[in-house]
Amino acid sequence: MYPCSHYRQKSLKESLEEIYNRLYDAFGPQGWWPAETPFEVIVGAILTQSVNWSNVEKAINNLKEYNQKLTGRAELNLELLEGLEEEKLAELIRPSGYYNMKARKLKAFCNFLRQEYKGSLRKMFRERLEVLRAKLLVVYGIGPETADSILLYAGGYPVFVIDAYTRRLFSRCGFVEEKVDYQELQQLVMENFLPQLERYNEYHALIVALGKNFCKKTNPDCQDCPLSI
Repeated sequence: MYPCSHYRQKSLKESLEEIYNRLYDAFGPQGWWPAETPFEVIVGAILTQSVNWSNVEKAINNLKEYNQKLTGRAELNLELLEGLEEEKLAELIRPSGYYNMKARKLKAFCNFLRQEYKGSLRKMFRERLEVLRAKLLVVYGIGPETADSILLYAGGYPVFVIDAYTRRLFSRCGFVEEKVDYQELQQLVMENFLPQLERYNEYHALIVALGKNFCKKTNPDCQDCPLSI
């Protein structure tokens, strides 16, 4: 039994609100997602699969440095990724791990953006949430978590991102089973926590901070956890 299981004694709406406030008081605003442009957010969302963020930053910096040499602009954009051979792209993103597969995933997204929206993120993000989400989930390498990260952090849609940290926290609180279905947990949260873009953004980042520092997979630090009473 985890100390945070006491939240089960309240309504889910009350519990989710209290957890958010406690985490915000403990960690402060997270400023997530760290990126200069929406396109960079998308690249980061694909590269961060199965790897820590510091390695993603190295891969993104490699891409920016390469573009700096080519064009004089240290930025990530569609034209850069489209112009790279898949083998060269894989070499540049090597620090992110699974680089051959991720190069293919990046290429798949670029093809999707070009074919569906003529390469325009502005056009893509004019789509209704449910329509765009369904389209993204068909793209090779984009699952629910990656799709929702793109929608929330790059597109500004009020959708709650579910990840391993979220499942771990809310299962230890006793709200759900740890192996709960992605869609089921997402719906549960979105029905009980007001769908506000800024707070969805912050809540997800705060849960990640909690998971990394206290609510670890093994040997969690429950004694000093901000959610313990």
